[in-house]
Amino acid sequence: MNKPEITPGPLLANINSPADLKKLSPDQLNDVCFELRDYIIDVVSVHGGHFGASLGVVELTVALHYVFDTPHDRLVWDVGHQAYGHKILTGRRDQFYTNRKYKGLSGFPKRSESEYDTFGVGHSSTSISAALGMAVGSDMNKDNRNVMAVIGDGAMTGGMAFEAMNNAGGIPNNLTVILNDNNMSIDPNVGALKEYLADITTSQTFNKIRDDVYDMLGHFRSAGDKMRKVASKMEAAMTSALTPGGLFRALGFKYYGPVDGHNVKGLVRHLEDLKRIPGPKLLHIVTVKGKGFAPAEKDQVKWHASGSPFDKITGKSLQAISKAPVIPKYQDVFADAVIELAKQDERVVAVTPAMPSGTGLLKMMKEMPERCFDVGIAEQHAVTFAAGLATEGKIPFAGIYSTFLQRGYDQVVHDVAIQKLPVVLCMARAGLVGADGPTHHGLYDIAYLRCLPHMVLAAPMNEQELRDMLYTATCYTDRSFGIRYPRGKATGMQVREGFTEMEPGKGECIRKGERVAVLSYGVIGNHIVEAAQKLSDEGIEIGHYNMRFVKPLDTALVDEVAQEYEHIITIEDGVKIGGFGSAVAEYLAETPHRVRMTILGTPDRLVEHGTQKELYKEVGLDADSVAERVREIVGQPSMVTAE
Repeated sequence: MNKPEITPGPLLANINSPADLKKLSPDQLNDVCFELRDYIIDVVSVHGGHFGASLGVVELTVALHYVFDTPHDRLVWDVGHQAYGHKILTGRRDQFYTNRKYKGLSGFPKRSESEYDTFGVGHSSTSISAALGMAVGSDMNKDNRNVMAVIGDGAMTGGMAFEAMNNAGGIPNNLTVILNDNNMSIDPNVGALKEYLADITTSQTFNKIRDDVYDMLGHFRSAGDKMRKVASKMEAAMTSALTPGGLFRALGFKYYGPVDGHNVKGLVRHLEDLKRIPGPKLLHIVTVKGKGFAPAEKDQVKWHASGSPFDKITGKSLQAISKAPVIPKYQDVFADAVIELAKQDERVVAVTPAMPSGTGLLKMMKEMPERCFDVGIAEQHAVTFAAGLATEGKIPFAGIYSTFLQRGYDQVVHDVAIQKLPVVLCMARAGLVGADGPTHHGLYDIAYLRCLPHMVLAAPMNEQELRDMLYTATCYTDRSFGIRYPRGKATGMQVREGFTEMEPGKGECIRKGERVAVLSYGVIGNHIVEAAQKLSDEGIEIGHYNMRFVKPLDTALVDEVAQEYEHIITIEDGVKIGGFGSAVAEYLAETPHRVRMTILGTPDRLVEHGTQKELYKEVGLDADSVAERVREIVGQPSMVTAE
C-alpha cells in the first residue's frame, strides 16, 4: 500500500495523541473539528470505509479526548462505525489510509491495535455492558477512572443495552452513557424508542426548561452544595413531570439533554459538568449522520459506508462505469425470490433485525409492507418473533447476517428447533466477508447449527439453487431450514422462471475424475470448478461433487465417492472444526470405507480483514491453493513458479 498524498490541516498535523489535543485552547477546537472532518473525507474518498457515522461524531470525539484523560479514563464505542476520528486522534493518523485494508488498521476499535481501544466491537449494543464492567472493576481496584460509553439510538434498540442500564441503575458506579441520537443505525430506526426520542427532541417545553435549568445551575455553582442540590432536585422534578425523559430516570440514570452534538465547546462544558456528578448518568446528544458532507447528510443510508473512490465535493463515484451486464448480489437474489414466493403463497412473510438494506429485504418492505417486518437491532427477538409467526401458520423467512445470528442462538435452539417450527433462517454474508474482519465473518453457522435437531441446512452453489432452496423450505412445516449464502455478486447465470423443489439431503456430481474427489458445500464450489480446469490442463482429472446439504448429508453419494476414489477433499467457507468436513468424516468413521481425507476450511484462529480474494488465498481456499493441494496428494510437481 502506497501512502497517499493527503495532508492533514495544521492543527491536526501536530496531534499525535490526546495529550497534544489538550494543549490547544477551547477556541481552537472548532478548527480541529473542521480539519478532522476534512481529513476523514479526504482519506475515505480515496480508500473507502464506513463514513457517515464518523462524520456525525467529530465534535463529540474531540470533546471526549479533550475533557477526559484517555486511555486512563475508559472510552467505549458501540459498534465502532463511528470511531475513525478517535483513531486519528490517538496516534493512528498516518496509518489511517490502511484502514480496512489487508494487514492494515481494523475498521473497528480493537484492543490489540491500541491502548485507546478499550473494548473490541463490531456488533451493536455491547458498550454499556462493557463500560459498566469497567466502571465497577475500576472502583474495586480504586483506580479512580471515568468510564464513558458512546451508543447510538439505533444500537439502543438492542435489548442488551437495556439489560445493562437496568443493572447499572441498581449498583454503585459512575458510568456515563452518551446517547448519540441521529435517528439512524445503518437504515432508519424503527419502533417505539424512535418515537420516544423524537418526543424528547421536539418538546419545546422541555427544551426551554432544560436551558433555564442549565443556566440556573451555572449561577448556583458558586452558591454552595446545598443550593446546587436544591436546583438539581428542582430540575429532576420538573423534567420528570413535564417531559418524556422519565424512562432513563426510571432505570436509575440522571438524564441530561438533549444537547447539540455539533457544538464542540458546549459538549466540553457538559462533559466537564458530568465529571463532577456521581452515579450513572446519560447525556443525550443530537447529531446528523454524515455531518459536513452534503451528499451523506442527504442520503444517510447510501453513505453509511463507501467501497469505491468518489469526488469529495460532489460525492460522485470516480470508478469507471462498466459496460458489462450487471450481476445481482446474492442478497438481491434472495429478496426477489422471497417476494415472488410471497405473491404465490400467503403464508410467506419476512423478518429482519434492522438490516433491510443489507439483506435486500428493503425492496419487500416497500412492495409488501404488511408482510415484511424490521424489528430493530434485536436478533434474539427477531428469531422468536419469527417462531411466533410460525405458530400461526406463517412461513417466516428471517434475513439475518450469519455473524449476527450468533446473537440469537439460544432462541434458534429453544424457540425454533425444539418446537419443530418452520422458520427459515436465511444467513446472508456467510463465510469470509472481507474488510469488516473477524467480528463480521460468517464462519461458525455450519458448526453451531449442524448439531440441532429438526434442522435442514443447505448452501447453494449458485443463484438458481438459492431460489430453489428457498422454495423447498416452504414445502415443509415440521422442521426449520438454515440456508447460507455469501456476500457479493452471484455467478451471473441465467435463472429459469419459477421454482423447483429440491430433495433435502441430495447432492450432485459435477464432474468425474480419478484418485481425488472434492466434495464442496456452497458457493465456494465455484473455486473447485476453476481449480479442476487448471488441473485438467495439466492432465490431472479430479472428481467434483456439489453436496448442497450438510444436514441431512447425502450419505449415498459419500458412499459412492468413497468407493471410487483414493482420497476425498472437503471444502467449505467456514471453520473446519464441527463443519461440513467434520460431518463427512463423522459418517465415514462409522462405515467400512478406508479412504484418505483432507478437510479444507478456515483454521482454528481469527482471520483478520482484507478483501475476500486475499483472505481466501491466506487460508488456502482459493482455486490456486486447492489445485496445489491436489498436486501434492497425487505426487505431481508444483506448477507454481517462484517469482
